[in-house]
Amino acid sequence: MGSPSWRSNASQEMLQLRAKSLAAIREFFTTRKVLEVETPALSTAGTSDLGLEPMLARDSINGTVLRYLHTSPEYAMKRLLAGGSGDIYQICRVFRAAEQGRWHEPEFTLLEWYRLGWNETQLMEEVESLLHRLLHSTRSLAPAGRMSYRQVFRDFLHTDRFENTEEVRAAVSKAGIDLPPNISEDGILDLALSEVIVPQLDPDAITFIYDFPANQAALARIKAEKPPVAARFEAFCSGIELANGFAELTDAAEQRQRFELDLTRRRRDGRHEPLLDEHFLAALEHGLPPCAGVAIGLDRVLALAAGVSSVAATMSFPHGPSE
Repeated sequence: MGSPSWRSNASQEMLQLRAKSLAAIREFFTTRKVLEVETPALSTAGTSDLGLEPMLARDSINGTVLRYLHTSPEYAMKRLLAGGSGDIYQICRVFRAAEQGRWHEPEFTLLEWYRLGWNETQLMEEVESLLHRLLHSTRSLAPAGRMSYRQVFRDFLHTDRFENTEEVRAAVSKAGIDLPPNISEDGILDLALSEVIVPQLDPDAITFIYDFPANQAALARIKAEKPPVAARFEAFCSGIELANGFAELTDAAEQRQRFELDLTRRRRDGRHEPLLDEHFLAALEHGLPPCAGVAIGLDRVLALAAGVSSVAATMSFPHGPSE
């Protein structure tokens, strides 16, 4: 049996592209007077988000003490915002269990930033500016598009009522997608978006989908519309999700209620129930200023810029099989 390769999975050109991209990001935010910060990767609390699974670390000396490797620096960064930091950004490694595939690695690089006094529309404009800057040297992009969640279901799935999951289920089945037998209502919508709608978006343009269903708000505020929608957007290019952003929820009581509902659902499904981040909730109670925030998966952006077929190809030492 041959010895395992010790060499980097990424080419020299890829290492240079990553370095240039990180420098460009820092220049972008320095010019805009956004402060770079660092927060811990380890926490005593985890995320309750049903779409994520945290990684657990156990202290080797005191084996009963659990820590969580963060899935995002969001909670800690919002504590800084509540303390008066002003506009901030962070580039960091994050960790998510049960994520492995062409566009997923259990450890990857996330760029996250927050703008005080902004809404999600203003933030979409800045996300577009940064992505064009990172991608323009290797890709020719058409002007970005913006479509509401309701509009993409109407245009690509031919249903005007995404709230009617039976109608969506029928449209997904008609598109030739097999639905798991016990899939949830949110799961049906996610599958419809990722497997039917997103592949039909213009591959040569960044497309923003905004005004997600209120029950998919996560940490976004709810907009007082009929029906209510979440002040949330996602950005896609070439069939890949690149960014997820919110006009942030600042109500501590509502945020706690959402977390507790997540835990109830996790308990029902026999999933891990992480400890809630009481420091984060205390920061919300103190007062999080009105703001909008977004997270971008940098490895995916690099993969698009370089024209490679997986995020593993952008990483020096990926955890999964390379392509």
